[in-house]
Amino acid sequence: MADLFDGYPAGVSWDEAFSASDETRRSYEPVLNALRPLGTEELRPRVDALARTFMKQGVTFAYDGQERPFPVDIVPRVLDAAEWDLIDRGVQQRVRTLEAFLADVYGPGNAIRDGVVPREVIATSRHYHRETYGIEPPNGVRIQVSGIDLVRDVDGRFRVLEDNVRVPSGVSYVIENRHALTQVLPEAFGTSRVRPVAGYANQLLAALRAAAPAGVADPTIVVLTPGVHNAAYFEHALLARLMGVELVEGRDLICAGNRVFVPTTSGDRPVHVIYRRIDDEFIDPVQFRPDSMLGCPGLVNAARAGHVVIANALGNGVADDKLIYTYVPDLVRYYLAEEPLLPNVDTYRLGDPDVLDDVLGRLDQLVLKPVDGSGGKGLVIGPQADEPTLTELRTKIIADPRAWIAQPVVPMSTVPTFVDDGFRPRHVDLRPFAVNDGDQVWVLPGGLTRVALGDGALVVNSSRGGGSKDTWVLAARDQPADSGGRDVPLAVSDEPPPAEPSRPQDPGPALESAASQQQQ
Repeated sequence: MADLFDGYPAGVSWDEAFSASDETRRSYEPVLNALRPLGTEELRPRVDALARTFMKQGVTFAYDGQERPFPVDIVPRVLDAAEWDLIDRGVQQRVRTLEAFLADVYGPGNAIRDGVVPREVIATSRHYHRETYGIEPPNGVRIQVSGIDLVRDVDGRFRVLEDNVRVPSGVSYVIENRHALTQVLPEAFGTSRVRPVAGYANQLLAALRAAAPAGVADPTIVVLTPGVHNAAYFEHALLARLMGVELVEGRDLICAGNRVFVPTTSGDRPVHVIYRRIDDEFIDPVQFRPDSMLGCPGLVNAARAGHVVIANALGNGVADDKLIYTYVPDLVRYYLAEEPLLPNVDTYRLGDPDVLDDVLGRLDQLVLKPVDGSGGKGLVIGPQADEPTLTELRTKIIADPRAWIAQPVVPMSTVPTFVDDGFRPRHVDLRPFAVNDGDQVWVLPGGLTRVALGDGALVVNSSRGGGSKDTWVLAARDQPADSGGRDVPLAVSDEPPPAEPSRPQDPGPALESAASQQQQ
């Protein structure tokens, strides 16, 4: 039987499974030992079973106008305990820094006064919202959930690619990937001590309860979704079910007297914490887009009055701005008096005329990103772009240099991925998810590994045709390992479950653009 790894090419990128001398890395030995005896005839049905499982569970993603099963590869991405320890500590440090930055930006502005970040950079950020100035979270947390995107460079060093602290998505795939892979590759899972991911919903629920307004001992929590047409609706529904809380749309909520209620068959129930999965611009038509039908009028005033907490906080997007990203290493030093554990990818600020001239002279060698982009939208990889694309890009950059950053092409690390009848290297990134309850920043041991499925492709976003892998973090001796169990809904109290919402009459279709809004 031919080895499915025969002809696996060595590349210039760091490969997660094989060393430069083509030796199997120790962390990958159980996985590759389980895969090698399998021929294509045995492996192909397992690959097909993964897709069927996701389709049956409703784990789909809208791509190119069609719903399809979210692609998950049969080879997991494996990180040993030492590698994960660095990621864990680095993500915690990053989240604490961004928390301090947001509190400062919407408060005293010390970093601006001390010259760490120019005032103009913040004032010109599209996601800096003066409408939210002065809203103080009861427990000081603005980033209950974050997704910090990492890549591994050619030297094997993890670097931060971008920060996502508005409405980061993708954690449902972490949970579902684990469940699916334990079913189709049990021999590898059984011989690896993998840390569990089933605790995420518990941690999120605890953080949302801790965020409740002062004096509310048993808060009512809801998950606010744009609706079934949103690309991440499956995730919204899954998290609501696992936490045992209501999944609501804006039309299910009522604001009166600066308080928020959800109508039920037993009367209007006060809402204390809203885990929102709607972008700022659509959440309150009084304060933001007046044509939005996805949110609820009055939410911002209710939050300002202290009667409801919106998580993540409105206005967090200023910390996602990719120009702000270039200042985060300095902000780590400023707020925490520490050196960054996870460096940024080298990045050029185009507001400097000399830097701008240099970048314009070699657009075909760099990656250009819009500072307010998400989901890979607007990204241009110079070496893979044609001349008309670069010409159009040049015009856009000259017209508004503030709107762009430039980075060298990072040959992201690769992981063996099943393609056709064998395994080939495919580029990956990693999105660890962190939950902040005000006392600690907890990092989910695993995260979402996204994979660019095309040969040589570097864009991993699902909205651009990317897929995913289960991420296995190997447990240290004193850490528990995953038994292969599945998340179950949490019991949030001993009280009977709340009555179902009494949905008002449908006021009309949601905004088309918002219903298909990009996921971070």
